Amino acid sequence: WGVGLGPASSESLLHFFSSVCSTGTQRSEAHGSGVEDSGNPISLKGMQGASVLFQVLRNPDLPAGVELENMTWGILSGANYTILLQVSPGARDPEWVNFQDKFQKRVRVLNITTLRMNNLTPEDTGLYRARGFYSRGRQYDQDFHLTVYEPLPLPQIRTTNLSITPGWCNVTVQCDAPGTREDLTMSWESRGLPRELEQREATGPAPNPWTLALSLPLSQPSASLTCVLRNQVDQTTATLDLGDICGHGEFGQSYAPQLPTILRVVVVLLLILGAGLFLWRTRVKKSLEPGRGRLHFSSPGPHTSLPWTLGSLPPAFTAQGMSLQEAGGGGHGLGVIEGKVQVQGSDFSCFCV
Repeated sequence: WGVGLGPASSESLLHFFSSVCSTGTQRSEAHGSGVEDSGNPISLKGMQGASVLFQVLRNPDLPAGVELENMTWGILSGANYTILLQVSPGARDPEWVNFQDKFQKRVRVLNITTLRMNNLTPEDTGLYRARGFYSRGRQYDQDFHLTVYEPLPLPQIRTTNLSITPGWCNVTVQCDAPGTREDLTMSWESRGLPRELEQREATGPAPNPWTLALSLPLSQPSASLTCVLRNQVDQTTATLDLGDICGHGEFGQSYAPQLPTILRVVVVLLLILGAGLFLWRTRVKKSLEPGRGRLHFSSPGPHTSLPWTLGSLPPAFTAQGMSLQEAGGGGHGLGVIEGKVQVQGSDFSCFCV
């Protein structure tokens, strides 16, 4: 043929063959040049045990009058497309092709373009493809990337290196997330802390554990820290009341220097109380000795005070509402219980000393 190719022509030809080979590789499974791809897969995220919805939207590039005739749903693994089921317009039930035992009880076809997968498991994570067959020989692929997350564990907070200095509580706080940390982020949220401390909060991929060193003013007894674990579909929290940690330290720091003084005051009060009790008992014992008792009477009459011993009381005395007992021998004793007596018809008030 004797046709010579220059460097530019050779490069253009190589680029042409490369494009043809690349196109053939991408669409070899489509069995025809009428297949159109949606491009980037639609990202779907779900929690283990929950549900997720696969929905195919009509390609706006499809010409008017092109109708959907059939839809297949399957799993995409590399270049392999394994059909799970096939749905036709007006069909009551889908036609299962593969993996019926694994998916049939968990998959519900809501309509030809919408499918719901229930009771998700981590093994369901992967690429899925919905292939639509349209009139005029057109085909359209819509890919989905499903990620199933396990339930997040509750974070665990613990404190170390607690120390109390004048006016400050120094503590290291650690938040740990047991189990997997894939696609997991952790952050601190605070309440009641000064603004400069709140700015020390951080967010990022969770190490094991997440550590935060704090110097907290003891004047903030109601402050709290919350550890937040997040993934794409869920979050869990744990809250630490800093008053429970630093409050005890504040008490000790405030009152420890005054403890010796408090103890001395208590000892002095006990000594005073003991001495008073001793003097009172001594006085009572002396008043109970024979011959020392006296009855003092007072009356609005002419006799304002009549001291008597019980042994010398005249017979005219009669007791009303009172008991006169002798507290010693020899007829000399002490009257007990305050009351009234009558002396020749006159009322007197009586008390014992």
